[in-house]
Amino acid sequence: MLNPKKQNILELDQNALVSWLDDQGVAPYRANQILKWLYTRQTDRFDRMTDLSSDLRARLADFFTIERLTTVHIATSKDGTRKYVFQLKDGKRIESVLIPERDHYTLCISSQVGCAQDCGFCLTAQIGFQRNLSKAEIVCQVRDIKNDLKEPGSLTNLVFMGMGEPLANYQNLVAAIQIITDGSFGFGFAGRRVTVSTAGLPSRLADLGRDTRVNLAVSLNAADNDTRSRLMPINRKFPIEKLLAACRHFPLPGGRRITFEYVLIKDVNDSADDAHRLAKLLRPIKSKINLIPFNSHQGCLYQRPNEEIILRFQNILIDNNYTVMIRRSKGQDIAAACGQLAANGQRP
Repeated sequence: MLNPKKQNILELDQNALVSWLDDQGVAPYRANQILKWLYTRQTDRFDRMTDLSSDLRARLADFFTIERLTTVHIATSKDGTRKYVFQLKDGKRIESVLIPERDHYTLCISSQVGCAQDCGFCLTAQIGFQRNLSKAEIVCQVRDIKNDLKEPGSLTNLVFMGMGEPLANYQNLVAAIQIITDGSFGFGFAGRRVTVSTAGLPSRLADLGRDTRVNLAVSLNAADNDTRSRLMPINRKFPIEKLLAACRHFPLPGGRRITFEYVLIKDVNDSADDAHRLAKLLRPIKSKINLIPFNSHQGCLYQRPNEEIILRFQNILIDNNYTVMIRRSKGQDIAAACGQLAANGQRP
């Protein structure tokens, strides 16, 4: 049984660990050694940190624990997608989705338990917002799933597109990204292979561009304020004009573009006029567009457009010189597709 007085060492960042070591009279360079054991080598025991003295290992064990998330269930789709349901220490649950690509995996990570954005097409919204995830709870989704893979190196891409609004949990998000992208003691993911998706918190976009080098994806889903406000209540506070102004000033690393995600919903935002408005709206921004045909879920009245309408929408945007991908969501048979995450129907 865990000693409740001990702290999970995975909650400490490099500076906090250096500070603790200093209090113990231990040289600061030991922090990187400890962190490398935790993340690169995936150890769960301090006594296995063989390049540390036995005294330091004993002191670490006296003060700290090394914790993993509790895996409640792993569902596997017919297309190979895996949905991990994790239980947290307070009993709440989150979901992470491992998506097979041609020669690698992409992991979809959650940043909150539930979500406060109340988007009408998303099942997570029905849970409501329960709490932010800690830095360790975010990082451990990567740590634990890498540990579960036969070839951990096959996990190369991460997307913060799971449960929650990442930018509403900003400090823990950035602390987690620092571990995820660190090449000396962390997981060493390249910034260009990590994507943060937001429903649109303009005040945090500049911060994200300053504090990280990750990709930005914006969940837009409409080309006019009336439709977007109906689908995404956050638009009433931060309308399209304010959101796109922040996007125009986002500091893009060389050669990169902002991805705009657009969930196509039958008779709501899928007309030819919608496509032409979207093309005009995004003209001043270095952008590419992901079209996501709506994924149905229980209790939602929205429907997916037919294939002809989806392709018409894509072709209009291509004719306007945009790079446009239709994202064929995987894992629909296990409720692991975009907009379907609800931690097995969890309620507050």
